[in-house]
Amino acid sequence: MDSKCVQFFQNKTILVTGVPGFLAKVFLEKILRVQPDVKRLYLLLRSADNESAMERFRNEVLEKDLFRVLRNDLGDANFKDLVLKKVVPIPGDISVDNLGLKNSDLLQHMWNEIEIIVNVAATTNFDERYDVGLRINTFGPLNVLNFAKKCVKGQLLLHVSTAYVCGEKSGILPEKTFKMGETLNGNGNLVIETEMELMKQKLKELQKQDCSEEEIAQSMKELGMSRAKLHGWPNTYVFTKSMGEMLLGNHRENLPLVIIRPTMITSTFSEPFPGWIEGLRTIDSVIVAYGKGRLKCFLADSNSVLDLIPVDMVANAMVMAVAIHAGKSGSQDVYHVGSSCKNPITFGQLHDLAARYFTKSPLVGRDGSPIIVSKGTILSTTAQFGLYMTLRYKLPLQMLRLVNIVYPWWNGNKYKEIDRKIKLAMRLVDLYRPYVLFKGIFDDVNTERMRLKRQDISKEIYGLLEFDPKSIDWEDYITNLHIPGLITYVLKN
Repeated sequence: MDSKCVQFFQNKTILVTGVPGFLAKVFLEKILRVQPDVKRLYLLLRSADNESAMERFRNEVLEKDLFRVLRNDLGDANFKDLVLKKVVPIPGDISVDNLGLKNSDLLQHMWNEIEIIVNVAATTNFDERYDVGLRINTFGPLNVLNFAKKCVKGQLLLHVSTAYVCGEKSGILPEKTFKMGETLNGNGNLVIETEMELMKQKLKELQKQDCSEEEIAQSMKELGMSRAKLHGWPNTYVFTKSMGEMLLGNHRENLPLVIIRPTMITSTFSEPFPGWIEGLRTIDSVIVAYGKGRLKCFLADSNSVLDLIPVDMVANAMVMAVAIHAGKSGSQDVYHVGSSCKNPITFGQLHDLAARYFTKSPLVGRDGSPIIVSKGTILSTTAQFGLYMTLRYKLPLQMLRLVNIVYPWWNGNKYKEIDRKIKLAMRLVDLYRPYVLFKGIFDDVNTERMRLKRQDISKEIYGLLEFDPKSIDWEDYITNLHIPGLITYVLKN
């Protein structure tokens, strides 16, 4: 491919964190494919040493099917040679100073050479332990920023956040930055350092009480969720990501900063080929559970807009933002990368498409027979869902509990097993509720302006950097690309 297609990245040295994550991998593949004349790509991987970092890179990045187009285009030998010359996997950790780099010579060399810093590293568990969430999602970005400030040639820090830092707000949600200490519910002032101290104090108390690792983990999860809800966020993930944005905005000084806020990331739309995905993303757990016949009832508003966006469109927006904003001293820009504003799809539409797909092409059960799916029941309020669960499961469970008390020798484990499943279902509903009942639309006026600038850079680049959701035909994408991709790459059928 002609190296002039993305002129900006020619001879640039870039640091990417968050490898081998889904989005970071797609971004890496994109740069190597459209601009093989990039000077160097440093990839920060959580590993003990250089050897284990290289092993993770080989196993969890290079060997993935994602790279097959580039490998086929170049040939195996040339592909390996390109990677060897351009890509440097390094062991590190964004949760510590200097990103955990121990080799002082390498550190100095990186500070002298790196021009673009792309931070994709995050923990995305909704109910993450508070200590882990604070270290990675809140203070991790600050550590990356402090590293970026030491880069002599540093031109830009691009930080990947999430559109859902808005919490459970409804209506049109603008691409605006957070003020330091801002809360979503207006209750008091959020002091990030106090949150860190509160977490440390709680951790110390639990350790003094000789709590087990399991008890400590559960307490840390509960603390994160309670602190998030106290300040107006629905879960630890979006709360800690919001605080990370605040620290970046407050401490950036003159370093240009771009914050990319994707919505729910899905499989590739077109590049390097359609339908590639890794792991179950947010909505995919629901699709797969439905296809396996396990989802008889679900809490969701059929009219709620599900803001889905293919991963290659997010990577393209990142590439474009870097090229536009690098070197613009003092600038700070926020971009929503999603579909709800320009080309919305509702939960009801997705449900219909999934029902049609699995009715026509059912998954096969362990016994070799096709899994027959029913349309299922969608309930639009938590109260309706709670009533359904009570009548359908909890009352029969109480009868089983009574039998278990009167006849303890009669299948007592069944009560415990069903009780555990119901509690798990209710916990998942509580975690997913802010997304399946979401009433917001993410304004993307900044992103639209960036789309229009594609023509200004190069005629060649226009088609290579597609991130306009209006180009997505949802019926075609869901039924012919996304669900087949889930089956091929996640379920491996």
